[in-house]
Amino acid sequence: MTISILVVDDEETARMVISEFLRSKGYEVLEAGTLGEARNIVKDGNADLIILDVQLPDGYGPHLLDEVGRLPMRPQVIIITAHGEVSMAVDAMKAGAQDFIEKPLDLIKLEAAVKRATEVISMRRELNHWRASQGKNEEFIIGSSSQMNHAIELARRASEMGVSALITGPTGTGKEVLARFIHQSGPRANKPFIDINCPAIQPTMFESELFGHEAGAFTGATQRRNGLMEIADGGILFLDEISSMPVDLQAKFLRALEERSFRRVGGTKLIKVDVQIIAASNRNLREMIDKHEFREDLYYRLKVVDLDLPTLAERKDDIPDLVGYFVRRFNMRQGSNIIDVSPRAMQAMMNYDWPGNIRELSNTIERAILFCDDPVIDLNHLPLEIINYGK
Repeated sequence: MTISILVVDDEETARMVISEFLRSKGYEVLEAGTLGEARNIVKDGNADLIILDVQLPDGYGPHLLDEVGRLPMRPQVIIITAHGEVSMAVDAMKAGAQDFIEKPLDLIKLEAAVKRATEVISMRRELNHWRASQGKNEEFIIGSSSQMNHAIELARRASEMGVSALITGPTGTGKEVLARFIHQSGPRANKPFIDINCPAIQPTMFESELFGHEAGAFTGATQRRNGLMEIADGGILFLDEISSMPVDLQAKFLRALEERSFRRVGGTKLIKVDVQIIAASNRNLREMIDKHEFREDLYYRLKVVDLDLPTLAERKDDIPDLVGYFVRRFNMRQGSNIIDVSPRAMQAMMNYDWPGNIRELSNTIERAILFCDDPVIDLNHLPLEIINYGK
């Protein structure tokens, strides 16, 4: 995880010593000699942690705490105090400072204080990722067919080993759900799960979304931005419909996977990450390789574990279990009390070929519960295309 630290001190020598020490420990460091400079950097959202001197040429350092406290992603603050200012530092901590260190500065104590602050920053980032993931489908596909048993076993191995996985299958078969199963089943369960919907990203912005960019890297880049690969550090990066990734970016992405590092757009600093990659595609990547639309070396780098999901028509024996699962799920969500599905309704669903796969089945059960005033879902609660299928 990359942490950006802003050092605010009007004494150039002291500022340089602190900055060089922190850079040697792998942190990104910004510098400010005045309160005004510090305000501009903080306002742009470029600092995760601020090391703040008290007496500055243009103001009282702790006044920055009020502005920091109003930011949505409030940076941590460590106060540097002179001898005799301890009571002031205590007041600053009550106002939101994380820690304080007395002058003359002990770099060992400074490093310990920075580590404590980075633990808070890390926890906050992961909590934000967790909150962002709520509301998405995090449940796993239920079923006992041989195809699914095989896919689940391979998924568990990918989860335990932390290797790249390629999930293929038609739309609606549960590729993202299987990716989340891999995340939740392994040692990265408490780390971020970052998903990228590749077709939704403009080709010209793909590199910036993936690797991030520095301020001024291109028109409109007014401040530094961390890429999704950096945000996923320690966890899983899921690239949905990776077939949409621009061919010219595929080589850079492959290099990042192999070296476990990359540079932001417009940047020179090498950023190292530990990320498990899961990719998904409903297109035939082998055919795309033959047409020079997808790199063969990237294809083999992704499919260390190859997970091919069957259509729902190929696993119809799983339909009763899936229906029961979705009934329970939507009962809780909608506050309903459906207790059963009639034999003729179940038979109609078994006969239907489900071109939309599991997603279509889920929508069908949700609709049926919405319009069902009885405790049992019957044939008349199903869509006409299912009722009339095969007639």
